[in-house]
Amino acid sequence: MAYMDTFHTASTDALQANTRVLAFDIFGTAVDWHGSIMREMQTLYPLVDADAFALAWRAGYQPAMARVRSGELGWTRLDELHRLILETLLPQFGLAHLSEAEREHLNRVWHRLEAWPDSVAGLLRLKKKFTICSLSNGNIGLLTNMAKHAHLPWDCVLSAEVFRAYKPDPATYLGVHTCST
Repeated sequence: MAYMDTFHTASTDALQANTRVLAFDIFGTAVDWHGSIMREMQTLYPLVDADAFALAWRAGYQPAMARVRSGELGWTRLDELHRLILETLLPQFGLAHLSEAEREHLNRVWHRLEAWPDSVAGLLRLKKKFTICSLSNGNIGLLTNMAKHAHLPWDCVLSAEVFRAYKPDPATYLGVHTCST
């Protein structure tokens, strides 16, 4: 055990000497988007296949961003992309009857995602030695609400919205460097 503690300390010290900010992906990395959406669907709409719904909603993510990247759509925040995808899914899952308020509430499930069981403790541990931030395609409002809901202890919330480019566009990663200097 002493060897591992020494190794861990040496590794952390070396990383800290060369690193100012640790930026984290969010969806699937810090939070459980799939399980969170499934639980909400099971609660609100128990007759809907929650697993299929969650997977279908996420499957629309890359194609929706591709529409922005290609110029078919102008810059669009992730909240709006999620809503566009949701609108195509509702009829497929027998939910075309939902009111505007119900649609908006459902779309905001992305703001209420739960952290993985070890995310908060791990981030708090890293936060002692580094500045930690999100780096996500999620928009700032979504990420801020999610952080509050899931108790994610970011020092800073960075988003594709700030750089007007979705990951993996280099502008998002270079933007973190610019913000940290």
